[in-house]
Amino acid sequence: MGLHPRDTGRLVEVLKELRDLGNTVVVVEHEEDVIKAADYLVDIGPAAGIHGGELVFAGPYEDIYKDASESLTTKYMSGRMSIPVPKLRRKAVKWLHLKGCRQHNLKNIDIKIPLNTLTVVSGVSGSGKTTLVKDILYPALKKHYDEPTAKAPGQHSELSGDLKSLTQVEMVNQSPIGKSSRSNPVTYVKAYDAIRNLMSNQQLSKIRGYKPGHFSFNVEGGRCETCQGEGEQVIEMQFLADVRLECEDCKGKRFKPELLDVQYKGKNIFEILCMSVEESLDFFAGNKEIITKIKPLNDVGLGYVQLGQSSSTLSGGEAQRVKLASFLQGGSAKNPLLFIFDEPTTGLHFHDIRTLLGALNALVENGHSVLVVEHNMEVIKCADWVIDLGPDGGKDGGHLVFQGTPEDLVKVKESWTGKFLKEKLT
Repeated sequence: MGLHPRDTGRLVEVLKELRDLGNTVVVVEHEEDVIKAADYLVDIGPAAGIHGGELVFAGPYEDIYKDASESLTTKYMSGRMSIPVPKLRRKAVKWLHLKGCRQHNLKNIDIKIPLNTLTVVSGVSGSGKTTLVKDILYPALKKHYDEPTAKAPGQHSELSGDLKSLTQVEMVNQSPIGKSSRSNPVTYVKAYDAIRNLMSNQQLSKIRGYKPGHFSFNVEGGRCETCQGEGEQVIEMQFLADVRLECEDCKGKRFKPELLDVQYKGKNIFEILCMSVEESLDFFAGNKEIITKIKPLNDVGLGYVQLGQSSSTLSGGEAQRVKLASFLQGGSAKNPLLFIFDEPTTGLHFHDIRTLLGALNALVENGHSVLVVEHNMEVIKCADWVIDLGPDGGKDGGHLVFQGTPEDLVKVKESWTGKFLKEKLT
């Protein structure tokens, strides 16, 4: 995770050395160059969640070219499926200018970021990408828009350009979407309010006087008070990990039995929260308010996730895509934002990257600007503009190697990114 293809190549050599010493090496990985180096490939799928869990391919790596299974991995690795290069690059009219960046190993560089485009900041590990984006650009923009920031902007001379064309900056990282086990995708995208209103409007709810609050596990009323809507009870152990046991009263259903009598289309609130996003789109068809809020979760490739799945069970990549989905709801942007994504492809398969790129481009088409810090060549080849730092890491990094289109980047001899990008554009 988080390695430039140059560094991945070095890692592969180390793995091969381990093998050649007589060891057995098992790697769980999405990275193309690591998969290519495998002697034997085991692929689980064909898709995610309820659509996964099957062994779709197992055999020597060279057999992928004659594999006829539903394996998405072998299809992408053999070239039968691919992420297409955009036919046109967006041309920028408005720009941000960041001058005199000299924090840590940055060598007093001036960069320009086009607005209303998809921009990628690339470079080998340690080249200065995080310093440029997280330590200088993000805090400087927060300060400009009078928003609170955890730290002062790093050393730079000036932030200028079409700053009035943006209203704020948003960092979409892979941190959890909520610390409580009660937080889940459907509450994060604000669809749960509409679902609770729907349940309180059912005839039995009206007869019994149930209000929307009764269908929440955050407040007293309809939730199981024994576990306070958690569905489980935590027994704290002094010297061992806490033990989690299913609540004996609600049997993990989180609500009082009488509340579960209320049904919509034959399902109670607990059964609705157990549905996947994909299933819920059919179930709520016709209810525009709920569909509008849930559909973006499906659009970012989370159709397999349960509506009420605890946020603590979501991976970093899944949490990041839930956040992305929440921003895709609004349609055309009345308040244009600059979205910053830090390595959003971490832990993603080729097929998920394709879906992610569709969502990032949807943000741009809605009037926003997107800046991505990324090593993945599939994302870099799809960018409108690339800012490449390097040429190496540490003291040999921090230079602006290139800024421009991916097609021009491959002509730059000093760029490690350009060398690996060339084969993706030919």
